[in-house]
Amino acid sequence: MPKSHSSVQAVKDQAKQTVTNAVANPWIDQFARFGYAAKGVVYIIVGLLATEVAVGLGGQVTDSEGALQAIMIHPFGKVLLLGIAFGLVGYVLGCLVQAMVDPTAQGTDTQRVLQRLGYALSGLSYAGLALAAAKMIIGFKNSKGNSSVDWTARLLSQPFGRWLVVLIGVTVIVVGFSYFYRAYTTEFLDQFDVLEMSKIELFWATHLGRFGMSARGSIFGVIGIYLIQAALRFDPEEAKGLGGALKAIAQQPFGLFLLGVIAVGLIAYGIYEIVLARYRRIVQF
Repeated sequence: MPKSHSSVQAVKDQAKQTVTNAVANPWIDQFARFGYAAKGVVYIIVGLLATEVAVGLGGQVTDSEGALQAIMIHPFGKVLLLGIAFGLVGYVLGCLVQAMVDPTAQGTDTQRVLQRLGYALSGLSYAGLALAAAKMIIGFKNSKGNSSVDWTARLLSQPFGRWLVVLIGVTVIVVGFSYFYRAYTTEFLDQFDVLEMSKIELFWATHLGRFGMSARGSIFGVIGIYLIQAALRFDPEEAKGLGGALKAIAQQPFGLFLLGVIAVGLIAYGIYEIVLARYRRIVQF
């Protein structure tokens, strides 16, 4: 048994070292950084579209995929979208590195496992967004269905599906609170190589990050509440993604004001991601 365990550990160490050596390649490092910038651009566009609605300029709130569609209608939109799709692949690569290499090696074993799982899920999510962008570029029409409603309906049709959706909703709310926690503690600054940043860059990274993560935390909270509501009412139409959450916020008392605040927060988060692209520690040793 000890010999078998030693062999498994040796294989794991070798795999980790292989990934680490690959990331040491400056081209891969820059590719991953480009990905964070692409993610930032998507959030900025979502925020700008929501801001237009909040100040009465028309349009409609949308999610990340809707932001990509908004890019397509502009001159050279296909070229811009190609760049963003390429960047999102880089972001997925960066997430996979974080999930596989565990570069920070901080916190308890449980915290590290949850962090790595979070990176893996984020990578999977943005892989889907990159695929959606690729389909738009080649002219393949995506389904008009609401993905949040669709998967909620599938889960509700399963045994114990209602309670599973409740559990997912609670988890999403907890994730939302974690964003507020990170905003309050500025824990997110651990991702930056702060020694390379000027005081003004660190100042803006801190405040943009706080504002942006608070906005994201609010959205996760709304999404989680509607998931729980969908489960309790056994109605998948109640489930909402990013665009649906923004629309729901706009429909509340003082909704346009709240939407405006969160929209600016999303823009702040997008700018924060672009700063992160420049100064992030992709792998720490």
